[in-house]
Parts: sequence; structure tokens; C-alpha cells
Amino acid sequence: MNINYLDLAKSQSSDNPVYYIQYAHARIASVLNGWGGNVADLVDADPARLDHASELALLGRLAEFPQLCDAAARELSPHLIAYYLKDLAAELHGYYVNCQFLVEDEALKQARLLLIAATRQVLVSGLALLGVSAPDKM
Repeated sequence: MNINYLDLAKSQSSDNPVYYIQYAHARIASVLNGWGGNVADLVDADPARLDHASELALLGRLAEFPQLCDAAARELSPHLIAYYLKDLAAELHGYYVNCQFLVEDEALKQARLLLIAATRQVLVSGLALLGVSAPDKM
């Protein structure tokens, strides 16, 4: 199999891991902009409302981030962060397909928005560690 890495790096598809991760960030930004609220107001949201399998998978992935960063630093292995972010983006994209965020149930909506806002923060932090931008639009 002959892979042209330059073409892959320029591609705007899920085959390009950087694009895939950045697209997850832009997708979250779009939802939060559509909501139009203040993310800081989500601090009072009840995460106990999150019980869908996609939500639990995303929560589990987010919980791995601090230890993963520690391991990447200790082992001088930034690729661990890149692989993690790709997996996190996959969890987010699956969640986006399986659940609506802007639902009528205000408590559930707030909890889901809190979850994607937390995901956004981890994506921003991880991309920053790798020296990659986190665009709001793509």
C-alpha cells in the first residue's frame, strides 16, 4: 500500500487525523454558538443526567486526559496525545450522531452542553500541546 502523506496532510476528510480532530472542535463550537448561551453558566448543570452510552463513553475518554498527558511527558511521547485526541474526536462524532444537544428538557440540555464544552476544552488543550490550532469553523 503506497500512502502519499503530503496528500493526506492536505486532505479535508476523516482520513487526515488533524482535520478530524479540528472538525470535532468546530462541530462543538457550532452547537454552542447555536445555543447562544454562556458556557460559564453551565457550571450548575447536573452531569448525573448523562446516561446514554455515547455520553458515558465520552465521559470515560475525558477522564483519561490528565494521566495521558503525564505519561506523554514522562515518556517524551507526544504521539500519545495525538492518538488520544483522535479517539476523543471519534467519541464526540459518535455522540453527535446519537444524541441531540439542544433538547426541550432544560436540565438534560444543560448537562449535554456541559459535556461538549468540557470536550472542547480538552481538544483545545491537547491541540495546543501539539502546537496545532483549534478553529471554530471549517
